[in-house]
Amino acid sequence: MTASVAEEAVLTGIRDMYAAFLDGDRARFDRHLDPTTTTWETHLPRLLDRAELDTYRDRRPPANSTVAELRVEPQRVDVWEDVAVVRYLLLVAASTGAAVETTRVTDVLRRRADGWRIVHHHAEQMTEISRAR
Repeated sequence: MTASVAEEAVLTGIRDMYAAFLDGDRARFDRHLDPTTTTWETHLPRLLDRAELDTYRDRRPPANSTVAELRVEPQRVDVWEDVAVVRYLLLVAASTGAAVETTRVTDVLRRRADGWRIVHHHAEQMTEISRAR
């Protein structure tokens, strides 16, 4: 698949968001999130809005202290004018040397005047069973 300029911009933003996470730069990370974003992840109790996500992140220890590497493996990117959906595998290497964990991610983005912003993030940690399918 030949990626369009818009598809590349979406992927560049996703990769920068995770680089910001590893750098401990929450402000840079948050620039990739729309103020109305919702988040649904395996470890979260339910769908969170942006304010709830911020509260959750404020209360937890810095997660980047246990992560050595985050790698995005794009599976599919679709862009329709000012809306994009990107599906990717996020490979997480722990600083302890434990086995790499894989998470399936779908992000829905909107193009704003200042770039692409995630309006919904859905991440599901894969199990051995889901990887074998």
